[in-house]
Amino acid sequence: MSSSGSTRAIMAALVANAGIAVAKFIGFLITGSSSMLAEAVHSVADTSNQALLLFGQRRARKEATSLHQFGYGRSRYFYSFVVALVLLSLGAAFALYEGYHKISHPTPLNSPMVAVAILVVAIGLESYSFRTAVVESRPLKGRGTWWQFIRHSRNPELPVVLLEDTGALLGLVFALLGVGLTVLTGNPIWDGIGTALIGALLAVIAVILMIEMHSLLIGEGATAPELAAISDALAGTELVDRVIHLRTQYLGPEEMLVGAKIALAPGTDLATVAAAIDSAEAAVRAAVPAATVIYLEPDLDRTPVR
Repeated sequence: MSSSGSTRAIMAALVANAGIAVAKFIGFLITGSSSMLAEAVHSVADTSNQALLLFGQRRARKEATSLHQFGYGRSRYFYSFVVALVLLSLGAAFALYEGYHKISHPTPLNSPMVAVAILVVAIGLESYSFRTAVVESRPLKGRGTWWQFIRHSRNPELPVVLLEDTGALLGLVFALLGVGLTVLTGNPIWDGIGTALIGALLAVIAVILMIEMHSLLIGEGATAPELAAISDALAGTELVDRVIHLRTQYLGPEEMLVGAKIALAPGTDLATVAAAIDSAEAAVRAAVPAATVIYLEPDLDRTPVR
């Protein structure tokens, strides 16, 4: 499970959001639209988030030390969690505040068609970023739904970029509706409503990300298919009678710790035990390449005879 696909998706989102943020700030200065301002801040938050994700990937590549003997793989989970906090505090909170302010004190828009043009261009750029994330995620998604991929993926960056891009596209639609309805009705309160909807959307996405990243941070085990593959690989190894118990945990998106107690036949000599363990480890790594750290404890098969 290489991180190269994640990096491509992050870079596409970074470039798109940086350009969009500049365009939206210019649009806000011209029009005074709170929806444009909320979207500009949203894009700044997203750009910062992509930079954090890239930094997390870099930190994760550090060599293991005596203090962190299993390496720094979980740095990618930590910085993805920080991304959720940034999205909630900077993006959602600001948009909700700005929406409330604009609804309470509505002010007319200047040159609203400028805002419409910028939002349409931004939708095109965000669609490119979203498509890149979808293309890079599809091999990992398999046959499951996109929601299942977000819920169960051990790769933190792709779900983050997918949710961010989805939120960005929906946010642009809300901003476009807010500006459009303001133009059609002459009532600037719609601009404030569009802004508040953007804030609520970002808050929901941020909470989902925080829940998922918290789960990864405290340690998630192998997926059900991976667990079955590991168990089958161990049980199918010559001289292994059965798997007594099995525990797994992801140390990072591409590193899994596997600990198992395996039952060997009574009377097995030490050299044969060592060979059986080596064969079992090789079988597990062949079945699940992410299983990079494996500890196997041999034991006698004490299954009661019936």
